[in-house]
Amino acid sequence: MMKSCKKTTIGGQALIEGIMMLGPEKSAIAVRRADGEIELKVDEQKKLTERYKILSWPFLRGIAGLFESLKRGFAALEYSSSIAIEEIEEEPTRFEKWLEKKFGSRAVESAVMGIATVLGIAIPIVLFIFLPTLLAGTLDKYIGSGLGRNLLEGLLRIVVFLIFMFSVSRMKDMKRVFSYHGAEHKTIFCYEAGEELTVENVKKFSKEHPRCGTSFMFSVMIISVLVFSVVSWSNPFVRMGLRLLLLPVVVGISYEVNRYIGRHDNFLTKIIRTPGLWFQKFTTFEPDDGMIEIAITALREVIPEDSEKDNW
Repeated sequence: MMKSCKKTTIGGQALIEGIMMLGPEKSAIAVRRADGEIELKVDEQKKLTERYKILSWPFLRGIAGLFESLKRGFAALEYSSSIAIEEIEEEPTRFEKWLEKKFGSRAVESAVMGIATVLGIAIPIVLFIFLPTLLAGTLDKYIGSGLGRNLLEGLLRIVVFLIFMFSVSRMKDMKRVFSYHGAEHKTIFCYEAGEELTVENVKKFSKEHPRCGTSFMFSVMIISVLVFSVVSWSNPFVRMGLRLLLLPVVVGISYEVNRYIGRHDNFLTKIIRTPGLWFQKFTTFEPDDGMIEIAITALREVIPEDSEKDNW
């Protein structure tokens, strides 16, 4: 069931035993504690595009949004893991004691989050930019043209991305996260259809949503093929550098394309969004009632009083 009367800007992120929902005025994180109760954290939020008007301009808003979502997403994941996983009392190692004594526990936590953020950005760059570039470079002598090499590199990038996401989706722990992802989509669909947010109502809706962040990631892969194909250089390391420089361009264009697709329902947009919806079969699973309850709890907190404020 995919009936939708409203297109909302409210979006979410699946967490460890929980969901974060982000509305126009508030963000809410709902997490299932080890004792079965729901822990709820609600914060007022002001986006970068509201604080700095220049970042609300087309193209720039996509880059700002990606940076902000990465920062907020890692913080939400850290929070959900601290709530969902029972803490086991263990004697700190000498190194841990030294770090806390030297820098303080808060500084150590900040450092860990900083390292996690850097790794979260670095790993995708290595997998989806450096690795395909190197692989395509090894086949240079068989290709014979810069355009052919760039197109092959783009194809390899998509293949690596699909293999990575398929492998992750097979992991037992990630299946639960992806089930929460499905609960997030179904709940937003229910809200957009104007139906009461109950578990039974939410269960009727689709787990694949056209304005999902996963579809955005897939759009980035496709658009990167087009953007990177116009820049040709034989040296693989120079090509890697150019790819990194062009990455903000790819993100900016992808955001505007997704924004257009999300606002319109016509033959062209249906064709463009189909690969993203298909890809969500890897990243969303059917949730259980408890997961839907979590999604409803988080969503209710971020729905604005003015129904116009969250229109897409």
